[in-house]
Order: sequence, then C-alpha cells, then structure tokens
Amino acid sequence: MDFNAARMFVGVAQAGSLSAAAERLDIPLPTLSRRIRELEQQLQVQLFERSVRGTRLTDSGTRLYEHASRGVEALLEGEQAVVSDQARLKGRLRLSLPPSFEPWWEVLAAFQRRYPEIQVSVHTTERRIDLIEDGVDVALRVGAIAHETMIARRMLAYRHILVASPLLIERLGLPNTVDALYGYPAATWSKGSSATWLLGERAFTPEAMLSTNDYAHLRSRALSGDAITELPPFMAAEGLREGKLLALLPDHPLPEQQINLLYPSHRHPSAIVRAYLDFAQAYLQFLAQASLLDASSP
Repeated sequence: MDFNAARMFVGVAQAGSLSAAAERLDIPLPTLSRRIRELEQQLQVQLFERSVRGTRLTDSGTRLYEHASRGVEALLEGEQAVVSDQARLKGRLRLSLPPSFEPWWEVLAAFQRRYPEIQVSVHTTERRIDLIEDGVDVALRVGAIAHETMIARRMLAYRHILVASPLLIERLGLPNTVDALYGYPAATWSKGSSATWLLGERAFTPEAMLSTNDYAHLRSRALSGDAITELPPFMAAEGLREGKLLALLPDHPLPEQQINLLYPSHRHPSAIVRAYLDFAQAYLQFLAQASLLDASSP
C-alpha cells in the first residue's frame, strides 16, 4: 500500500463520503473512487459500506483506519517539520543496494519526492563493499552485521517463503513434511556451492536441478511449474495473491532475515544521510502498520 492510497482512504473515512473527501483532498471524484476500489481489490476486503447517505467503515476498514490514520498523521507531521530544511537539502546521495531489491525502489522514489533536490546514485551489487573505498554513503545489507567500523540501523525483518506452482502440486501432490520435499524438483539460490534450507528446526539440502544467484530466475522457474524454490516475500507476493504460487510447509518457516542500513562509524553523517535514514525508517514503519490488515484479514 503506498502513501497516497492510504491518505485517500483516511480522507474518505474522516469525511464520511467520497464526494466530501474528493473536495477536501482536491482530487477528482472518479479518481478517488477508482483508487479506493483498487485498494479494496489489493487487500481483498471491503473497506466501506456505501449508501445514499455516504460511506461507513466496515470492520476491516475500521481495523485499517486505526493503523493507517496514525501513520498518515505521523508522515504529514514529519513533512511539515522538514519543510524549512527541504530547500537546503541539495546534493548527491550515494547508495549501495542488492540486485532486484524491489521494495527499496519504492522507498527511494518516495524519498526523492520528499527531497527533489537530492540526486540519488545507486550502485547495485552482491559484493559486501567497502563504503569508504567505494565512495558509498549508505549501504543496505541483508543478513547479519559483523563490521565494527560501521554503524547499522535496523530497518525491518522478514522471512523467505518456500513456494511452488499449483501446476507442480497438481502433478506431484502437496508435501506435508520436510522429508517429502526429496520427491520434488528444486531450484536454489546459490553462488556455486550447494544450498541448505533451514525449515523450522530441520535442515534440508535439496538436490537442485538449477542453482542461481538471481531470484527473478528462480521465480520464473517456480511460476512455470518446473521446481519448488524459496523467494523473498516481495518477489512471491504477486504470485501468491493471484494464485500462481502456493506457499509450502508454513509450519516450517525459513529463518528471519534482517535489513540494516550501514554507514561509517568514524564519519559524522551528513544532513542528507540523516534525512535518508530517518525517512526510510518512518516510511517502513508506516507500511508495516498499513499491512497489518493483510495479516489479520480472513
């Protein structure tokens, strides 16, 4: 859920009708109505009950409003607090990201909308770079941090998901145990050595018919019904939502992955770096609050 969709939803809930919210937010009524419908389709719940008297929140809508309204208000307050600083924040921000880390593209887009005078330069690599030597201000790191000369600010945590296409499950059946996975073709993320999946308390080493360090390639083979694989949740979300992928062995979750932003400990962070760190943290907290409905909705 992006910030604009949440802001529109909160505006309709507070105004009591689409027409009143459209006037208050200065948004064309057809556009507002379409965005609310798209939000309901995305979350797969009805958020408003509509009548000639206006709109009223459903139970699911009330649950979302409790979280989204706080996030919207916090972001708006933060935006007002930095208005005076925004004009002064001009320059270049040099970042390092892992390949295909799509959720962060949205964070960067929102950051640059907030600070349009900041030029962002992104270096995409799997290599654990030396920030000083490579001229990088902030690096995004997935996994454990073991670098004493860096300061790490934790952003979020998530777990990969073991997935397969319904086509493969229709052909081979649904695995109910970790040992049952031995009967399935597997594709693994690897840089050459064999991969091991830690599923709950069980370590499973698949005989991979394909190994690659490209999650997009793994997703393609899973969608084609060629193999089971493990994917980051943001790369599996669309396939799961559309029924093109199924989550396997949910009672045996893969390990938690941490995302941290790193910057040098001996260098005082610039105003641009501080703005980026603070914005990313606030933005992710808002998204986490808004996504609670997904986890709790039937």
